[in-house]
Amino acid sequence: MIHGTGGLTLRSQLKTALALVERDLTVLFKDIVPFSLRTAMQPALFAFVFGYVFPRIGQGVGGGHGAAGAAAFVTILLPGLMANTMMFQGVTGVALPLVAEFSISREIEDRVMAPVPVQVVGLTKVISASIQAFFAGWLVVPAVWIATGGHAPISWEHPFRLLTIMPLCALVGSALGLLLGTVISPRRINYLFALLLVPLTLLGCVYYPWIALHAIPWLQALTLLNPVVYMSEGLRAALAPNLPHMPLWAVYGLLVTALAVMLSIGLSKFKMRVLT
Repeated sequence: MIHGTGGLTLRSQLKTALALVERDLTVLFKDIVPFSLRTAMQPALFAFVFGYVFPRIGQGVGGGHGAAGAAAFVTILLPGLMANTMMFQGVTGVALPLVAEFSISREIEDRVMAPVPVQVVGLTKVISASIQAFFAGWLVVPAVWIATGGHAPISWEHPFRLLTIMPLCALVGSALGLLLGTVISPRRINYLFALLLVPLTLLGCVYYPWIALHAIPWLQALTLLNPVVYMSEGLRAALAPNLPHMPLWAVYGLLVTALAVMLSIGLSKFKMRVLT
């Protein structure tokens, strides 16, 4: 397949790219209610069981007991659930559509006919999915608050941290989705959840802070390869700054590095898939 920009100016190419993003978001907002319910259901149920049910049946949560233990656990849990939701939405928002477009619907052939470089088409998919992931991350906050009966003690004292880390988290998840969607065979996409997304979640410090793994040094070191760890720890630094968390330089540095590496490889693989 041969593709070119047709000599269009940078401004014209930018307008085309924005049109591709707008197209994806139009589809999203047409199904905004199912999207919201699907996104909020899992974190809400998890918070309901561990932050509302367990304390009322005498089960300890997060190393504590009763209402105080539950509140402390929800403070740890909420940022982790936001990180996990953005990662999951970012990955599935790019990887699953790519599998269909490359193997079933062949919609990708229409997209790459747009008068922009092939990599820009891949980049627009990342941007669209990251906007969805960013929105999904915010949906977790009211979902957890309602599910725990209004007991979600978090801090809003650091809006700059929150408004910089959340877009980074959304972009990293979407860049990972682009990478996976271009390197995994459509016949093996089902393994994506069992062999990758579940381990990323359970070992991503979603349900516990990274510092708590000091009792298992080898595991604490191994989790540093997981980008979800930096998402969870970064959001805890923004929403629960009084709790121990990773240094912000490590959070920002590793998220930016992961984004650059995965986006670079993902766009290169995307171009190869399109041209072959």
